Amino acid sequence: MRVITVNVCGIRSAAAKGLFRWLRRQDADFVCLQETRSQEPQLAGHAVTLPGYHSFFCDAERKGYAGVALYTRHTPRRVVRGFGVAEFDREGRYLEAQFGDLSVVSLYLPSGSAGPQRQAAKFRFLEAFTPHLARLRRRRRHYILGGDWNIAHRAIDLKNWRSNQKNSGFLPEERAWMDHLFSRGGYVDAFREVRPEPELYTWWSNRGRARANNVGWRIDYQVVSGSLAGKARAASIYKERRFSDHAPLIMDYAL
Repeated sequence: MRVITVNVCGIRSAAAKGLFRWLRRQDADFVCLQETRSQEPQLAGHAVTLPGYHSFFCDAERKGYAGVALYTRHTPRRVVRGFGVAEFDREGRYLEAQFGDLSVVSLYLPSGSAGPQRQAAKFRFLEAFTPHLARLRRRRRHYILGGDWNIAHRAIDLKNWRSNQKNSGFLPEERAWMDHLFSRGGYVDAFREVRPEPELYTWWSNRGRARANNVGWRIDYQVVSGSLAGKARAASIYKERRFSDHAPLIMDYAL
């Protein structure tokens, strides 16, 4: 079973750069998109369809902002938009599709890089999302949460970790939250199960030659419930073509 996740930095922009032509060749069961920056009626006339797939969207109320989408070959039993916290549900950050005892989630955590107010919002999200993750864990379901988590967990997950320890995305509080997620929280960083080596990044700044020099961050994840530990079989980051400042994360599971 193949799952792809990518922050598209505007679904219409990524489509114009060939994202959906590329996706048609990937044989994915599920595709999770973040930061679609569109409301569904705005997609008319844009090449954002995948033949043979169902598509679902959770848009932000504010135009041109945030939003997530999920494409699936399989018909979901239920689709859930939002996780019950109005501040973030209005921003279109959580979309869950349920299939039998499996749920696939497209997730977009806030970025705090725009300043103290946005960092405070990010901390509020982490506080509000923790009990939701605990509720999911108590259910008798398997979960794959694919998306832009906007946090590099460990020093191995970004190139210049020493100089970024006071910057959003690598703050001690953010990393501690990830530590808890992958220990007492009961979830697994599926990518690191199969790819433990360094210099594997999914996002690069548009400044300078960050992408050409691989000065990046790994902030896009596929996080799975503990029941799926050991099920990941392969993982890759597609960098040959550029659809946004993030690269698609492709993972295969034995399910």
